[in-house]
Amino acid sequence: MKKALLLWMVCIVGGSLFAQTPQEKGLDKISRHSAEAHVGFLASDELEGREGGFRGGRIAGEYIVSCLKDLGVQPLNVTYYQPFQAYRKERQKKGRFQVDPDSIAKLQKEVHECLSLRNILGMIKGKNPDEYVIVGAHYDHLGTDPMLEGDQIYNGADDNASGVSAVLQIAKAFLATGVQPERTVIFAFWDGEEKGLLGSAFFVRTCPFLNQIKGYLNFDMIGRNNNEANPEHVVYFYTESHPAFGNWLKEDIKRYGLRLKPDYRPWDKPVGGSDNGSFAKKEIPIIWYHTDGHPDYHLPSDETEKINWDKLVHITKASFLNMWHMANDKTF
Repeated sequence: MKKALLLWMVCIVGGSLFAQTPQEKGLDKISRHSAEAHVGFLASDELEGREGGFRGGRIAGEYIVSCLKDLGVQPLNVTYYQPFQAYRKERQKKGRFQVDPDSIAKLQKEVHECLSLRNILGMIKGKNPDEYVIVGAHYDHLGTDPMLEGDQIYNGADDNASGVSAVLQIAKAFLATGVQPERTVIFAFWDGEEKGLLGSAFFVRTCPFLNQIKGYLNFDMIGRNNNEANPEHVVYFYTESHPAFGNWLKEDIKRYGLRLKPDYRPWDKPVGGSDNGSFAKKEIPIIWYHTDGHPDYHLPSDETEKINWDKLVHITKASFLNMWHMANDKTF
């Protein structure tokens, strides 16, 4: 009887010692299986390259919304969609798509193009409703080119189905922690990035709580190797005035045994390359994960089977921890 009681006490104490932290519960939900499912669907031929404003892009958006609903992530607004329109000069004239109202007003006075696009915005409400953090990735790509000989579909597995998979897995991880974050976490999927950062530009232009956004984390191409001899390489851009962003990653790689070798690049205002630029221009601190270019960049050969799944999973785990800090650390 005494031995049984002693064994019971050891089990109880042992259980308490080895109880998972909220972060560990979240990390357990990030898997290669989920990454393969998301990237495999989004980069399939049936989605026709996910061009913004076209059939494949719309299907991709509906898939993302169905995933958010299934997870139980609430829409930021009445619906998950944030529709907007972009305008450009008639196609024989040079010009980029615009979402700025003054530019649109000028374009509407002549023959012009109009493209209907949709950002997708979900959220987990924080204890403090007046502060926000955002993790985002663009879900559009280049569509198809019927003039190409051979493969005519720009599948965009790395650019940027890889980033979309990370945002969806981070949403699942936050819910798995069982803890309400201090700040509201927004999960953003931008449309029209390939046409000029249109979705993120529209969001920051129209966001009523822009000054309450504490930070933004961006993904754009996180599933490939620029150098196959260094498969754990990842570029980690972050706003230089927030050294905590660099410290978080260094500490979490050690604590959780993440197989990453980051190239840390603090930057005064990280405006180049992707949707992080829309936020950096508004003085919002950013983190941006990128694994450099590769020979299949913006080509039909950017296919699912070339993804480095271990890298994608470990970047996603590191980013979940980044967002955990961003959502709960009151000192940065």
